[in-house]
Amino acid sequence: MNVVHTTIVALALFLAAPNLGLCQDLMVYPAQGQTPEQTEKDKFECYNWAKQQSGFDPMQIPTATTAPPSTQAQSGGVAKGALRGGAAGTVIGAATGGSKNDLRRSARIGIVGGAVAGGVRRSSANKQKEAERQQWEQQESDKYFNQRNNYNRAYGACLEGKGYTVK
Repeated sequence: MNVVHTTIVALALFLAAPNLGLCQDLMVYPAQGQTPEQTEKDKFECYNWAKQQSGFDPMQIPTATTAPPSTQAQSGGVAKGALRGGAAGTVIGAATGGSKNDLRRSARIGIVGGAVAGGVRRSSANKQKEAERQQWEQQESDKYFNQRNNYNRAYGACLEGKGYTVK
């Protein structure tokens, strides 16, 4: 997967995340009569400090930290199963020494049974891939929120140290 696609996926995860409220911007209030200019200067200094301490930059577009699992759906399960089942039915029919009609009937039963079994295997594999994808999305979302919360704690601590009330 290329970097652009990974970035888009991660951004979509970020925007769709159910706990988005956990990483809202902090409200900063001057508690010691700081001027608007001083407040902006202090916010910038604390932004840089918190970024350095947490390793997270809230100004950067979120990106995935790991590649997503393959999402290519499995195909051919029904056809492969039908071929295998037909072959097995033919072998069984021949082994039982039945007539030509018995052989055909055994082959048809094998084809139908094989197709059903192949379809079930394919469906199961596709469900597993979807579960892996959802687990990856949740892990990436959790990583982002943990990093953002660490940044917010550092940013708030810095500003409180400079005499601001942070909520």
